[in-house]
Amino acid sequence: MDGPVVETHALEKRYGDTHALRGVDLRVEPGTIFGLLGPNGAGKTTAVRILTTLLRPDAGSARVAGLDVVEDANRLRERIGLAGQYAAVDENLTGFENLEMVGRLYHLGRRHSRERSRGLLGQFDLADAGDRLVRTYSGGMRRRLDLAAALVARPPVLFLDEPTTGLDIRSRRALWDAIEALVAEGTTVLLTTQYLDEADHLAGRIAVIDHGLLIAEGTPDELKLQVGGDRLEVRLCSRDDNAAARDALAAVGDGRVEGEDGAVRVAIRERTGTIAEAVRRLDERGIAIDDIAVRTPTLDDVFLTLTGHHAEEEAEEAVER
Repeated sequence: MDGPVVETHALEKRYGDTHALRGVDLRVEPGTIFGLLGPNGAGKTTAVRILTTLLRPDAGSARVAGLDVVEDANRLRERIGLAGQYAAVDENLTGFENLEMVGRLYHLGRRHSRERSRGLLGQFDLADAGDRLVRTYSGGMRRRLDLAAALVARPPVLFLDEPTTGLDIRSRRALWDAIEALVAEGTTVLLTTQYLDEADHLAGRIAVIDHGLLIAEGTPDELKLQVGGDRLEVRLCSRDDNAAARDALAAVGDGRVEGEDGAVRVAIRERTGTIAEAVRRLDERGIAIDDIAVRTPTLDDVFLTLTGHHAEEEAEEAVER
């Protein structure tokens, strides 16, 4: 289709006194993966629920696949797929029966539903387990089955709300491969995630939401540039050398030097020769180092700058709750 597949204008949602969304504008182009990042409670899941017709917005508007999420809700449900944080599959059915049931609910017909189910089981590496009860599946297998169920009706738009939460790295990467294969075939994906490496790997464009507000948007590289360019990071053998190391390295970068607990970070203009120059200056002062490297900012640096804490801290809090 021409124009954005997902588009919102001044989207708002309240839960009593809590303002979950405060005038959010989003635009997702066709055939792309759009990442929605933010702390727990930032409004990510609320936005997904509105875009998938599960919630009505209190103000603003939203269109998906050319349809209004409120006025055209019934028609829109036929064109979207949704996989949430927890696999919505029936443990008392086999993998095949789960997918066939979804096909029948979409009125695909018995034959088409069965053919589509077998095809998806093969696509998601579940063919050998297709006739087993889902209660015997691992967490990664259930997530893949849930994603397959969201694709039974071949929706052009897929919403994934933290689909890999709790999975081991091997299962996460297998799901990444499946998502990238879908986009290669033309599917548009809106993804919420608490894993910044996931957003960095998958999303072509990312929006960061905090307290219901859209606080940043861009490609992963554009967002990283907001927190500065490359930096020299030095781990000292002794914390007592912090002040002397900051002084020694001030001329290596562009004047911005930070340091605490035996670590010194220096913003630099260029990478070539920087490490050699830094080692020379530290050696002249008799400062011993444990490690030294030039690093590019990560999405976690962006997250910290924009929200005030690391994403890993947010993830740990979520697990504790």
